[in-house]
Amino acid sequence: MRHYKAFIILALASLLTTLILWLPFILRLPQIWGIPLRQDGMAAVVANYDGPYYIVVAKTLYNPQQIESNFSFPLSPIYYSAHYPLFPLLIRGIATITPRANYPYAMIAVTLFTAILAAWVFYLLLNQVGLKRSSLWLSLLFLVLPARFMVARSIGSPEPLFLLLMLSSLLFFEKKNYWLAGIFGALAQATKPPAVLLFISYIFAVAIPYWGELAQTNAANWLKKVPWRTYPLILIPLTLVGLWTFYGYTYGSFLAYFQSGDNIHLQFPPFQIFNPSQTWVGTFWLEEIVWVYAFGAMGIFYLIKQKQTTLASFAAVFFLATLFVSHRDLARYSLPLVPMVFIGFNKVLTSREFRWVMALLIIPIYLFAIAFITNNVTPISDWTPLL
Repeated sequence: MRHYKAFIILALASLLTTLILWLPFILRLPQIWGIPLRQDGMAAVVANYDGPYYIVVAKTLYNPQQIESNFSFPLSPIYYSAHYPLFPLLIRGIATITPRANYPYAMIAVTLFTAILAAWVFYLLLNQVGLKRSSLWLSLLFLVLPARFMVARSIGSPEPLFLLLMLSSLLFFEKKNYWLAGIFGALAQATKPPAVLLFISYIFAVAIPYWGELAQTNAANWLKKVPWRTYPLILIPLTLVGLWTFYGYTYGSFLAYFQSGDNIHLQFPPFQIFNPSQTWVGTFWLEEIVWVYAFGAMGIFYLIKQKQTTLASFAAVFFLATLFVSHRDLARYSLPLVPMVFIGFNKVLTSREFRWVMALLIIPIYLFAIAFITNNVTPISDWTPLL
């Protein structure tokens, strides 16, 4: 009963905060707190990147001929291979079965619902790892911090779905239900490319408890001790292989994802995000990136100190990958780390002092989200093909 009450609270909080964020656009206010706003209403919300591109996939299912003939975006059909299919399929499903639902609002509905579920599953994960007393507060906090997630769950975005599936996989892995961990991990892989990091982290999480024995026995005997009942986790990379096989059939290349243009943001050596000449960086005003790294690394060390092996493994693998991300929007790429950092910093985040800090941060978070949404809009001259 307590879990269902928490679900209702989280659902209401998620919907209410999103509605408050939408309100200036619904009312077509010319500005708020001095920030000039677009005057095209909810179209500004729906048109936020990369929502319209996911609608293209939802309507065409990657068919190159349909993409070229029906949509005027200056992008080649293979570009859309970087937009994995589960989110578009859910959009298509909602738009198909719901009367009067067009694709843009079906996309918003999927985002809103999966954001609520993501917060709830995070609440369940917190209970699973022993943070029952603070689980509701941390889950509510997750809805607005970081501010980038508040944006992501209020526009057409696959991030809430990805976080929902990733957290579900981690939850069932913690419960040693490896079939469900593998299934949810596979669904996460069908949502966004970074899900393969979840599989890599599971390898470490499975092997670490037996690592000390490797020096005392030969490799063959050591491998026998590894719990092979975790084999359903192989569903995660198998899903990736299946998707790329489909791309091979559709685009004529198994590696179409790597040929999708400037969608691959991993660069070597690490920390290329501090190079202003990088395509998706374009600025030297990047000091906050250092803080992203600092909080991520500290969160990992706290998880290790708390002996949260699985969560620490995932956080470490994902954090190391972010060091190679060369994109100004590192906050979005780091969103899967946030629940892990919250668990690591749980004592700080549940303190009375931090609650006062959050009272101060509410206005900056809101203003950031408003400014982001009004400026992160895909140019669309004709909405007809997207409806």
